[in-house]
Amino acid sequence: MSGLVLKLGPKERVLINGAVIENGDKRSRLAIMTPNAHILRLRDAIHPGEVNTPVRRVCYIAQLVLSGDVEPEQAKLQLLRGIEQLSQVLVDYDSRIQLSAATAAVLEGQHYNALKALRSLLPREERLMAAQPA
Repeated sequence: MSGLVLKLGPKERVLINGAVIENGDKRSRLAIMTPNAHILRLRDAIHPGEVNTPVRRVCYIAQLVLSGDVEPEQAKLQLLRGIEQLSQVLVDYDSRIQLSAATAAVLEGQHYNALKALRSLLPREERLMAAQPA
């Protein structure tokens, strides 16, 4: 079997090519066989009102590609610029690894992997923002 495999919990929702699909009462697996389908787990979605930090902004751009709201080529430059800006602030080793992974994923057109790498930076960003004096 090839393609993306989604493992869904009970009542979990996923957006596939613009349609919201809700799982039943039991865990299940879905095999997505269509290449380049637009898929986004709604539990991972960042809502527009929550786009209030630099990492969240870049994550949101990747999310728009995954949901099919923006074409990958239109978002590519914005994503790369956003990742570059983040790399100017997040200079620790672990952040550099994730930012490099996100950059490589964007260049390869693997927006899921880019979003995954970027989302891993959210807790670090939250700690940094909390540590700033008011």
